[in-house]
Amino acid sequence: MEGNRKVVLITGASRGIGRAIALRLAGPETVLLLNHFDPEPNQAEQTMTEVTGKGAEGEICYFNVADYQAVQSHVDGLLKKWGRIDILINNAGITKDTLLMRMKEEDWDRVLAVNLKGVFNCTQAVIRSMIKNKQGKIVNIASVVGVMGNAGQANYAASKAGIIGFTKSVAKEVAGRGIQVNAVAPGFIETEMTAVLPESVKEEFLRSIPMGRSGKPEEVAELVAFLVSGSADYITGQVIHINGGMYS
Repeated sequence: MEGNRKVVLITGASRGIGRAIALRLAGPETVLLLNHFDPEPNQAEQTMTEVTGKGAEGEICYFNVADYQAVQSHVDGLLKKWGRIDILINNAGITKDTLLMRMKEEDWDRVLAVNLKGVFNCTQAVIRSMIKNKQGKIVNIASVVGVMGNAGQANYAASKAGIIGFTKSVAKEVAGRGIQVNAVAPGFIETEMTAVLPESVKEEFLRSIPMGRSGKPEEVAELVAFLVSGSADYITGQVIHINGGMYS
């Protein structure tokens, strides 16, 4: 593989924000490794078709980010095949929303396993290689609810708050090794995840946004693209909010 191509691993890349990030980063200068764990492969295949259409090379990576052994094994294989991973985007996430008093233990465990443990699993799997290469960029997708909280999302908010603490800690550990670790905290973004919310909930969200509209996945992707570029080499340990002013 040509040495000047950036190898990028994006988790949860088949749809939503992950897909938008993949399309934004796609080009002849990138190798895109698109992780997903959807039951149906169609969306991942469609995303891969679009990124290769932009000149990128890459592959679809089917594994569960919450499964420590699966992540270690799969990432080891990717490192052997492609030589390195320059950029990691920890985007995979799920919701199991309900009020705390009705929340099942498995709904708590599942959300924390995918959203928070998944970030740990994937970051640990790539970090040794990045340290060896003395360079790397990691962007973790958090959420505005990780700092604000949100009724009915105690598990999701806790997982995203955990990502913020994780980001700040790992950034300090690897800053001297040429690796930048940052988090992006989107607000209310138009994705498949938010599309299923009741209209009353959507309207309440919109009322809390000074700009008066929801965000687009492409707008989040632009911010991520900046953070993984050379222009952001002196930015690390930061949580950058993109929410139309609903939190500052």
